[in-house]
Amino acid sequence: MESININDVKDVKGAKIIDVRETYEFEGGTVKDAINIPMTGLMMNADNFLDKNEKYYIMCQAGGRSMQVCSVLESQGYDVVNLTGGYSSYKN
Repeated sequence: MESININDVKDVKGAKIIDVRETYEFEGGTVKDAINIPMTGLMMNADNFLDKNEKYYIMCQAGGRSMQVCSVLESQGYDVVNLTGGYSSYKN
């Protein structure tokens, strides 16, 4: 599984960032331009949200949920990158 530190995603031009935390967590702050698709909904309905021809950067609060999501999505043929450290280690 491909991974980069969440603080390095700023250097990825046009990165499509998906925050898999719950809505209340997302509303408390997130990475610039991230979209919120909570973990359960994304894993159960990935085809409704994602395009297998795109690359997605997956984040959560500390890195555990994003790693789980990346594992599942990768097994389904999606191009995903886990953002290690999560929002708790993000420095804007």
